[in-house]
Amino acid sequence: MEISAREKNILILAAAVAVIFAASSGFPALRDLYQQRQGNIEGVQLDISREQRLIEDMLLWRERRLEVETMAQQLEAQIFSGGTVAIIEANIQRVISQHARDSGITVSSTRLADRLDTEGWLLISQEMSFRTSEDGNTIDFLKKLETSVPQLWVTDFSLNRSRNQYNGSITVVGFARNEGLGASDVAGSR
Repeated sequence: MEISAREKNILILAAAVAVIFAASSGFPALRDLYQQRQGNIEGVQLDISREQRLIEDMLLWRERRLEVETMAQQLEAQIFSGGTVAIIEANIQRVISQHARDSGITVSSTRLADRLDTEGWLLISQEMSFRTSEDGNTIDFLKKLETSVPQLWVTDFSLNRSRNQYNGSITVVGFARNEGLGASDVAGSR
């Protein structure tokens, strides 16, 4: 069967319309598909970079956590602990007396400890009078207090010489958390 010229023109025109239709609807669909694919690739790349950054940050935060835990342990070692305020006061007095004995200092008297409770912390101040025959013993005593664990801080110090003996007084403070201590224990400041 032969196709007439008119049918040929109609077929060519139909093919041209089909090509134009396919181009006008197919190319945007292909372009959208390509753009969607590019968006997915960019999203995956962002996810990869975010994951890598999180891994790096995780290592950094792990280091920081270990540093903070170490600092917390060091700080915890600097404070006194005990079940009651009286036990904490006794611990502070015991440490001071032990350092005095180790330094060749004789404790002549101790006052009752003063305490101050503020914002979860308890400051305990212990005053004592002492005597020694050598001034070097006093330096040794102060060094021992400075390096003591739990930490003690000297807030007041006086030393007088009379004949061949040195007499002095010292006020030392130590800290404790008042968490877990009975409210009546902490409230009764002397």
